[in-house]
Amino acid sequence: MGWWRRATGLAASLVLAGVLVAAPAAADDRRPTVDPSAPTPTSPYPGRPPQGSAPDGSTVGGEDLDTRGVVVADDAPPLPAGLTAAGWLVADAGSGTVLAARDPHGRYYPASTLKTLTLLTLVPLLDPARVVVATPEDENVEGSRVGLVAGGQYPVGLLFQALVLQSGNDAANALARTAGGVDVTVAAMSETAAGLGAFDTVAGTPSGLDVAGQSSSPYDLALIFRALVGNPAAAAYLVTPTAQIPEVPGRSPGYQIQNQNPLLTSYPGNLGGKTGFTDAARHTFVTAAERDGRRLVVSVMATENVPLRAADQAALLLDWGFALPAGSDGVGTLVEPGEVPATAAPSPTSSPAAPRLPVADGVAAAPADDSPGWVPVALAAGAVAVVAGTVIGRRRAVRPGPRDPGGSVRRPPARRPPGDRTPPGAGGGSPSTRP
Repeated sequence: MGWWRRATGLAASLVLAGVLVAAPAAADDRRPTVDPSAPTPTSPYPGRPPQGSAPDGSTVGGEDLDTRGVVVADDAPPLPAGLTAAGWLVADAGSGTVLAARDPHGRYYPASTLKTLTLLTLVPLLDPARVVVATPEDENVEGSRVGLVAGGQYPVGLLFQALVLQSGNDAANALARTAGGVDVTVAAMSETAAGLGAFDTVAGTPSGLDVAGQSSSPYDLALIFRALVGNPAAAAYLVTPTAQIPEVPGRSPGYQIQNQNPLLTSYPGNLGGKTGFTDAARHTFVTAAERDGRRLVVSVMATENVPLRAADQAALLLDWGFALPAGSDGVGTLVEPGEVPATAAPSPTSSPAAPRLPVADGVAAAPADDSPGWVPVALAAGAVAVVAGTVIGRRRAVRPGPRDPGGSVRRPPARRPPGDRTPPGAGGGSPSTRP
């Protein structure tokens, strides 16, 4: 944990010294953003969702990943039967080799898998011992809730557990408020994603509740989860089996919550996972597992529970990936943080201006719970630290030409202009309620 705190402190110090404090860059209309004024999506995209790209229009991870179909190495064994998800990816988390994928850069609604980005962004910034007093807004937040009640006192560490174990939107709201508010937290999430190279990800909420334009991709979820399991503090929350929600006298009895990751105890070596569901996203899931010192990460998006749940499809992909010899050829790579220049990082919300904060013990300080605004630059410092902390040496993969499951060789399509590559289409109507 020491290296993580040092990285956070260094980044925050640079910000506070003025190295990173500058006027926001002019918005680049080519980059996707959320549109809170648009109707909330209530169904998946008709047809395929938009396809993401790097800010310069290239394909992050290699041109072989510029496909809306299945891409797999020529000499790989057949993929498992039962993969019905519209988008998925399996990769070696250590080397970064993408072993196979389907529509890897499709910008799907992420549902609560977006909470992995929330966790990755906020863990280095918030003291887990800090006590947060829940508000009526937390108690009445839309969608899945862990059961916070107004006036209840909850440590930040417990809120992180509630965020991961039972996908509490009330916990997400309380954590975002503690970090300075939803807008500030979402902006920090977007900075973290851009620093990782996750340019398909557009954060609009800390919980994953649907909003027009919010997105992630199989590729990006794998990038984010690889960074998450590489952060010891965050990884510990992923594998926590149970947690105890305290009693609030006169309002709520104490009770236990359980980890809802279906693979935590059923898949040997599982390193954690995050489920998600909304009417627009359908079922989503991201996970990782370790076997014989080798780690794989799998993401599954836009699928149904029948014939196979998202977690069951992920387990099939893990089995398939572990059956490949270590060092097998792949079809692309999970990029390293900062490898792809973030020349036009997504900016889904405008962040309020705020003064700079002092730094104590390597972590940017936070105000009391009744302070309305924390500081965007402090969160930006943490976002830089998140990215810096994930930089480790990784072996690059060889990328042969892809083929479909039937064996026919396909060449990647020609590069296209920057920006969304297919016309966007967001649903309308009432909000989805279960991320």
